[in-house]
Amino acid sequence: MSDNPTNERTVPSVSITTARTGASTKANELGMRPMQERAYAHRGEQYLLIKSPPASGKSRALMFIALDKLTNQGQKQAIIVVPERSIGGSFADENLTQYGFWADWTVKPQWNLCNAPGIDETRVAQSKVKAVGEFLASDDKVLVCTHATFRFAVDELGVEAFDDRLLAIDEFHHVSANPDNRLGNQLGQLMARDRTHIVAMTGSYFRGDAEAVLSPSDEARFESVTYTYYEQLNGYEYLKALDIGYFFYTGKYVDAIIKVLDPAFKTIVHIPNVNSRESLKDKHKEVEVALDSLGTWKGVDPATGFHLIESKDLGRIFKVADLVDDSDPARRSKVLASLKDPANKNNRDHVDIIIALGMAKEGFDWIWCEHALTIGYRSSLTEIIQIIGRATRDAPGKERARFTNLIAEPDASEDAVVDAINDTLKAIAASLLMEQVLAPRFEFSPKSTGAKEGFDYGADGYDASKQNVGYNEATGQVHIEIGGLVTPVTDEAIRVCREDLNEVITSFIQDKTALEKGLFDTENSVPEELTQVRMGKIVRERYPDFSEQDQEAIRQHAIAAMAITQKAKEAASSGDSDSEKSNLSLIQGVRKFAMDVRDLDIDLIDRINPFDAAYSVLAKAMDERTLRQVQASIAAKRVNIAPDEAKDFAVMAVRFKKERGRIPDINAQDPWEKKLAEGAAAFMRYRQAGRYD
Repeated sequence: MSDNPTNERTVPSVSITTARTGASTKANELGMRPMQERAYAHRGEQYLLIKSPPASGKSRALMFIALDKLTNQGQKQAIIVVPERSIGGSFADENLTQYGFWADWTVKPQWNLCNAPGIDETRVAQSKVKAVGEFLASDDKVLVCTHATFRFAVDELGVEAFDDRLLAIDEFHHVSANPDNRLGNQLGQLMARDRTHIVAMTGSYFRGDAEAVLSPSDEARFESVTYTYYEQLNGYEYLKALDIGYFFYTGKYVDAIIKVLDPAFKTIVHIPNVNSRESLKDKHKEVEVALDSLGTWKGVDPATGFHLIESKDLGRIFKVADLVDDSDPARRSKVLASLKDPANKNNRDHVDIIIALGMAKEGFDWIWCEHALTIGYRSSLTEIIQIIGRATRDAPGKERARFTNLIAEPDASEDAVVDAINDTLKAIAASLLMEQVLAPRFEFSPKSTGAKEGFDYGADGYDASKQNVGYNEATGQVHIEIGGLVTPVTDEAIRVCREDLNEVITSFIQDKTALEKGLFDTENSVPEELTQVRMGKIVRERYPDFSEQDQEAIRQHAIAAMAITQKAKEAASSGDSDSEKSNLSLIQGVRKFAMDVRDLDIDLIDRINPFDAAYSVLAKAMDERTLRQVQASIAAKRVNIAPDEAKDFAVMAVRFKKERGRIPDINAQDPWEKKLAEGAAAFMRYRQAGRYD
């Protein structure tokens, strides 16, 4: 790992170094990059879900697929829906034939409703819904509109109006299976009618608020195409390293921001939401203070609306785009237009810093961004992924990118200490999840099940008598054999283990009890409480209709992915020098850990606290006194074993007795056996008290 030189307390929780193969930017004979080629291979699917990072080319992948569906698959029209008007530009005309494709992508101006005047979607809904109706009655082929416009149109026109048409939903994580989510409800109706083709696209690998995007039955109907962050970054031509970390501060963030905001780096700053603990409750004042901290204000550029700041340290004037100040609509429109102007896209010196509140997240394309700086925690992990994506574009001369979360340090003397600790836990959860997103895709199997096609097992090849670790350089996948691993049986459980482990891990790391125990209460808990009890409970609640074997298989695969990623991070940072640490990547750490552990089995994995590595980073980043206060605060509210956990412990105690021929001993030296005995005893007390039948 490599610390940010601007301050010793900015500690990356994870750093990834890539091979810069250039593969993800190379196009085939049809002008398709690898992700687009992979998606296009599944163009015949009625329901297609594309999971791919920001900047991987999802918009153009959709263009290729839509043109084929309109020309060769009998679809009458294509309707592209985006979450906000600013993203509509991603689907503007593209001359695809010049790169080898057989048709160009064109959208008639009147059918790109994102360019229609009006900001308030509700206020202009009637005219836009009328436009959708007119489009459906026309012979034209492509319409672009917002999610809101589409929702109003479905309410007005009915789902049958979209028969035999392609519906493409960008930023699909905005959809939810929650009955109160209108777009999700309408999607369910469209799928029930089964007359519409649907292509869903998302740059996030999970639902940030732990709410399912689709019901299991609907999700099973989608063919998934996954292109990982690892594949994307490893295949870049220029960007070779990404650091993600957090910086704790005391007092006001405007006094601390200069410690992490280096104007030498192209930066997007997201100031805190007005309702957050970090906010000063005056967004305009916060921007003014930030500008003052950067240098001397020299006025506003009349052509762009950017603030001009003279920096003595840099010896030049740099330009700041303020997207927070909405008091002057004309100036704001000028700033936005200047940022979006295609003529400025390849000009690195066009702007230096962008300050935003609710904008410049998903769909905002500024390839030169080197630093995404966010003040305050974000309640949605999806939002964190989207913000990080702003800095992960590839651009000439851009070798390193970083994401920093500036967080108010918890103060146990404050009345709001509980909220402060919760914010800290959420920031750690976001970091942990991003580690999983950046990690290679794992393919686990029991020992001696055979070599996997496309994997390199080293100079000696696959050996059934040994612990085997294989690596597929093209896909970034790692095959690891684990002794005692339970394998899934049903197709749906196999799909979860192959595609959705990060969804399960998201639920786990958002579990407050798991985080508190794993980070701050290790003296009174054992790893198996987290890996078996808490993760087991989460899997059962998430997949209640799965068999016990499938549930256990998913639990083991999820905890193995998380534990191996954490141990890989430790292995990758165990060099003897800082230079060596900075040159090791996560993929090397995975291989190093798996090869060092000659007898890797699921029992060993269950004994790994999946939060150990996160705690070591936290201990470096947070003041020692504050860290002890947080631990004391959590310990003070410790409760006895809860009824539902007691029942889980009792079930495991029965299993223990079957395996070993005796009941768990409450005086055992093994802390896990002792915990099982305590849990079983608690279960008996609850049952005697009438809590269970």
